[in-house]
Amino acid sequence: MPAGDLWMAYRMRWKRRRFLFRIWRKRRQITPVQDRTVLIKPDMILCFVTLRNEMARLPHFLQHYRKLGISHFLIVDNGSDDGTAAYLAAQKDVSLWSTQHSYRLARFGMDWLGWLQWQHGHRHWCLTVDADELLTFPYADSRDLGDLTRHLDARGIMSFGAIMLDMYPKGPIAEVRHDPTKDPLDALAWFDAANYREKIHPVYQNLWIQGGVRDRVFFTARPERAPTLSKVPLVRWHWRHVYVSSTHQMLPRRLNHVFDRADDRRVTGVLLHTKFLPDIMSKSQEELTRRQHFENSSLYADYHQQLAQGPDLWCLQSQRYTGWAQLAALGLMSQGDWDQDDAI
Repeated sequence: MPAGDLWMAYRMRWKRRRFLFRIWRKRRQITPVQDRTVLIKPDMILCFVTLRNEMARLPHFLQHYRKLGISHFLIVDNGSDDGTAAYLAAQKDVSLWSTQHSYRLARFGMDWLGWLQWQHGHRHWCLTVDADELLTFPYADSRDLGDLTRHLDARGIMSFGAIMLDMYPKGPIAEVRHDPTKDPLDALAWFDAANYREKIHPVYQNLWIQGGVRDRVFFTARPERAPTLSKVPLVRWHWRHVYVSSTHQMLPRRLNHVFDRADDRRVTGVLLHTKFLPDIMSKSQEELTRRQHFENSSLYADYHQQLAQGPDLWCLQSQRYTGWAQLAALGLMSQGDWDQDDAI
């Protein structure tokens, strides 16, 4: 191995250890509210979430992932005041922790979830998502996460990639009507199909994808600052694993090799992002004060100021969502070598 590669591997190994130590130090910031982790069995697929004030999405979120095969949810509530904590505490397949500490200073919640993954995720397939992300993948209408992870296990694949796809309404966000018990995709039925760009991250080796509606509407002047859309949400966990930046990047770096390469066809998915419900207006207004989702950047302050007005994100090129097969045909997800016969 070239000397430069050896030095980078050494740096990444120490960086991972520093993150693990940081996770251990932050463990006392979360307090158990309802700990049902004794119910976790060795073959269960687990879901890890940090959230705040998500009652507009939670009923469908839990229903969606239960249907996909999640057996237990491990959730950190960061100071909700809309009934979220009480609702989650009453769910028999949820273990709940709470914290009033800074989401931003906990690496946007990843330090808290890292401790829970360290304690409870080892050897499990672990899905780490936000409450506004709904995973879909090839054959998701007939297969579940158990089928998908068996496919990955059979090929010795330890991680699964997905692109985050922003969903939005036709017309101003301020005019959307949404029943919290219903699928948010009923209201957010549209997406950008083609305006995406990608490159390999020079350090972490993940495919770095940007574009979509937020790039088109909010970051035209600074496209390099547009949100990162590529994620590694599903991982066969080991206590030595760690997320670096949200679920965009991981260490060890081999876990970031989740998208198709010339000699390695991988099945991938899409995280349908339901951010643009009407509550984004009040959340953006709050974020301008709390500043927990971004550093002190005037660019992101302008972004939240625009969202607080409930803008119209739809354009003539917008496409209406019809299902996973549409996303595969558009190249936004890959069936890899997981064909229909294999899936069944």
